[in-house]
Amino acid sequence: MTWNHPQPSRRTVLGGAALAALAAATGAGAAHAASAAPAPAAWPTEFPLPDGFLPEGITIGGKPYAYMGSRANGAVHRTDLRTGEGTVIHEGALGTAAIGLKLDEDGLLYVSGGGGGSARVIDSRTGELATTYQLTDPTGHFVNDVILLGDRAWFTDSRDAVLYGVPRGRAGEVRRLPLSGDWVQTPNVNNANGVVGTPDGRGLIVVSSSPGRLYHVDLKSGHATEIALVGAADVANGDGLLRIGRALYVVQNRLNLIAVFDLDAKARTATLRRSITDPRFDVPTTAARWGDRLYLVNARFTSPQTPETTFNGVAVPL
Repeated sequence: MTWNHPQPSRRTVLGGAALAALAAATGAGAAHAASAAPAPAAWPTEFPLPDGFLPEGITIGGKPYAYMGSRANGAVHRTDLRTGEGTVIHEGALGTAAIGLKLDEDGLLYVSGGGGGSARVIDSRTGELATTYQLTDPTGHFVNDVILLGDRAWFTDSRDAVLYGVPRGRAGEVRRLPLSGDWVQTPNVNNANGVVGTPDGRGLIVVSSSPGRLYHVDLKSGHATEIALVGAADVANGDGLLRIGRALYVVQNRLNLIAVFDLDAKARTATLRRSITDPRFDVPTTAARWGDRLYLVNARFTSPQTPETTFNGVAVPL
């Protein structure tokens, strides 16, 4: 594995230990606290994306802007949630992809590179590429989603039983964390996909899309414990995850629904409370929160994936 080291950011100046403590306390970071105010009813609940964009990931920080990544060429699109209008801030390049992405408090976007086996860091204010980490050999790997927890950005690999921990906004080594314990790696399908931090900020919750299981992962050892589901047989086609307190939102892409679970205190049991559906869902993949809404992108996997294919995002009540 090789990687380029980023320059120190405001995160470094503020102190990694203090910020890690804050992230652990909130479980999601300060940016989500800033997005707790309700979205005015006049704000649009549907917004267009460029034709042929092939979206999959979405993230929202402390301001009402959604950032979405392109599977087509690694571009990043920013939409103003107040107006629904947007623009491409990072053009990407052929041969790259932007799958999952998360926005840090210092304005840096951490972007999963899919089949390229990489992670990129992009400045959300300028659209410039800050650095690239080559996490693994592209052959037989798919870097899918990412979550920010403590002093690292954690990336999943759908084709290998491993997580990658990239230092946030500072120089350092990438940590490779093999998954063990209850983890089951099924050949020739997408396994690890969406990822979030546990409510106590000490571990991760990872969804395995096939056959549809949730796991609690210990960040020290990589030991995975299957989370017992109550009220649901599985979370098949589980894609993006979002956690708000102990409420876990699981986007089940090809099922066109979001399953909402209540986690117990140790994130060992998840009880299904309700499902969210909408006639505008067309294979939604990931979700981000602003106020009392969830914003999702429609990946439209079951439609032609051509330069002329139309794409959009939608918002639904929490």
